[in-house]
Amino acid sequence: MDAVQQAEPRSQTAATQDFEAVIVGAGMSGMYQLIRLRELGMRVRVLEAGTGVGGTWYWNRYPGARFDSESYSYQFSFSDELLREWDWSEHFAGQPETLRYLNHVADKFDLRRDIEFKSRIVSAHWSEATRNWTIATEDGRRYTARFLLTALGPLSAPTMPNIPGVESFQGESCHTAHWPHEPVSFEGKRVAVIGTGATGVQTIQEVAKTAKHLTVFQRTPNWCAPLLNARIGKEEMERIRAGYPEMWQRCLETFSCFLHTPEPRKTFEVSAEEREAFWEKLYASPGFGIWVGNFSDILTNREANAAISDFVARKIRQRVKDPKIAEKLIPKNHGFGTRRVPLETKYYEVYNQDNVTLVDINETPIERITPAGIKTSDAEYEFDMIIYATGFDAITGSFDRIDIQGTDGTKLKDRWKGGPKTFLGVMVDGFPNMLMLMGPHMALGNIPRSIEHNVDWVTDLLRYAQSHNLTRLEAAPEAVREWTDHVLSLGDGLLTFEVNSWMTGVNSNVEGKQVRIINRYAGSAPAYRARCDEVAAKGYEGILQA
Repeated sequence: MDAVQQAEPRSQTAATQDFEAVIVGAGMSGMYQLIRLRELGMRVRVLEAGTGVGGTWYWNRYPGARFDSESYSYQFSFSDELLREWDWSEHFAGQPETLRYLNHVADKFDLRRDIEFKSRIVSAHWSEATRNWTIATEDGRRYTARFLLTALGPLSAPTMPNIPGVESFQGESCHTAHWPHEPVSFEGKRVAVIGTGATGVQTIQEVAKTAKHLTVFQRTPNWCAPLLNARIGKEEMERIRAGYPEMWQRCLETFSCFLHTPEPRKTFEVSAEEREAFWEKLYASPGFGIWVGNFSDILTNREANAAISDFVARKIRQRVKDPKIAEKLIPKNHGFGTRRVPLETKYYEVYNQDNVTLVDINETPIERITPAGIKTSDAEYEFDMIIYATGFDAITGSFDRIDIQGTDGTKLKDRWKGGPKTFLGVMVDGFPNMLMLMGPHMALGNIPRSIEHNVDWVTDLLRYAQSHNLTRLEAAPEAVREWTDHVLSLGDGLLTFEVNSWMTGVNSNVEGKQVRIINRYAGSAPAYRARCDEVAAKGYEGILQA
């Protein structure tokens, strides 16, 4: 795609730049939005905190980081030429390959000339008088733009645990989302990993291979299922490529844009033997099928959820030799699938190794980090390295870390106390010309599929604004109320929203985020797209236009 009307290089002495649009973030959504805004001939700048493109796949370089969606379903679909020229080496690609892919996209579409790296945003303030946003970076640069597009990512605000003494540790330490760019060796080292969410699981199974000793500090065990990754040969890649049209259509039709479709039958509509055989098949199949391709009622019917939970618990007991360790690894406070299901490769077998120790911090809480290691209520451990796999302030956290002020100086963080309020997950009343990519109240699912729809819809809205000479777009308050109420109603009856997790906005390490909220759209992706299409077809009904 040809670039039109590109931004001039920034003058080193310029205090302010003017753009039609500023995009915050150069991850997948920011990259694709840049491509689409160029088509509109808009003068646009992307501001990115890191030194390269890739977002999640730029920051998260920890050992074992990889897709748990099939690689070929996770990539961009908008360019046939891009699809023809890129081969995936694995069904579930690792972070290095994914980052190479995203850099290839940046090269192919010459994206970097419109991106400023090392540009962390600290504030964005709306001016009614000029109908512009003023955006400031932490090093003092300022920009003005008619439209502010946030491409912050739902999992991009890492959180450290509230444990005293973190700064006192004298060995190596880092959060998984701040992993060093240079190689890290665990050979001959005593390593601690705090956290057993999806990131922790991927990290633990890699560290255990070479560490002298690994100690895992677990607060909440998670239901994990086998990833079952495999290499992709040249002939298989060609078969996959030939099937892209059908695959994209299938992604459009499934509930959450994955290649897996929920089984239409309910758990107890089949015999116990059929049920067991079906679950065995899912457990032995690659990817998220056991989570999103299971019986249709496992996330709404308590008895059904208890049955699948019992099945997975039995698998854990079969794989972990020590019965006491196995019981510690089986969740007791939530059922299977009610939190995000980490996919693993011999994760449970790690706990059969002599060089691995599991510490349940519900039984023996961590009291503090010491200069030498970690002190719990009953022991002191010495380590050469501490890895914090303690997750993110999800979905709204990246917004909270920026001083975003709309009309009359209203702060977005204050507007969202008690939970986010949005129109279609894209706009907020009182914040004109701010368009959110992958924001709260959106259909998440298979992220790139959601990104492409989200960006295309926003692009069409801006094209509409251009053709109608509009300089101000704002969600109507009643439209925000209606959409927010709809999103809240979708949570009724879902076991997921009865559980503390990042998907319900709970983070014990963030002040004020100890109460469950509904911050994501729980309906189907096709239903979400249909509602967005309806709004557009009615001349963007629900959006105040001037």
